[in-house]
Amino acid sequence: MASRRLRLGVNIDHVATIRNARGGPHPDPVRAARLAAAAGADGITAHLREDRRHISDGDIQRLMAEIDLRHRPHAACLVPERREEKTTENGLDVAGANFDIKAYIAELSKAGIRVSLFIDPDIKQLEAAHEAGAPVVELHTGAYCEAAAGSSGDAELERIVRAAARAAELGVECHAGHGLSFGTVGPIAAIGTIAELNIGHFLIGEAIFGGLESAITRMRALMDNSRAAANGARSA
Repeated sequence: MASRRLRLGVNIDHVATIRNARGGPHPDPVRAARLAAAAGADGITAHLREDRRHISDGDIQRLMAEIDLRHRPHAACLVPERREEKTTENGLDVAGANFDIKAYIAELSKAGIRVSLFIDPDIKQLEAAHEAGAPVVELHTGAYCEAAAGSSGDAELERIVRAAARAAELGVECHAGHGLSFGTVGPIAAIGTIAELNIGHFLIGEAIFGGLESAITRMRALMDNSRAAANGARSA
């Protein structure tokens, strides 16, 4: 059976990173959000880190006003954070969590916010996320992207394929993201049990050379073509 259209979420954190390098209002992440939506993004992601290194509380307020959600996001993805890291290095250790993650999920769900847990493509972590009540998981694709050009690329891809299949068996919606580029997105987009990809740093970097709309349009086309080819192969 053909899988549904793959959604693209665009992370605008690093528009704010560039702005904050000098201070002032430019470039504006809210403007980037509008451009991303016009170019074919299905959603906008913004991470409010503890140290506010990129997105600020004011950015979140303006984003919410832009889409008229009255300061309540449609969805929230819970990710691990170490103060000294430059980017999210690993998924949440849901299986070994020393805090009540069920309570966080329940509280956010009560507020009408759809909760996603950012995890490594590990069956144990996936099953723990399901047991905790998470309706959505996002698989960390960083290891796959780093290994894609080497001998371990196929093994890392297979981990993601297996995790996405297990998510479907459990009735958990599966997303994926981290480090995806034009060169690595195709095999991930071809996995029919993945519903959404979230991509940020690469797209913002490409925007420097060819513009944000062009980068998103190309990424959207690569995703759609890969998904369509995979559907055709399954139907044949």
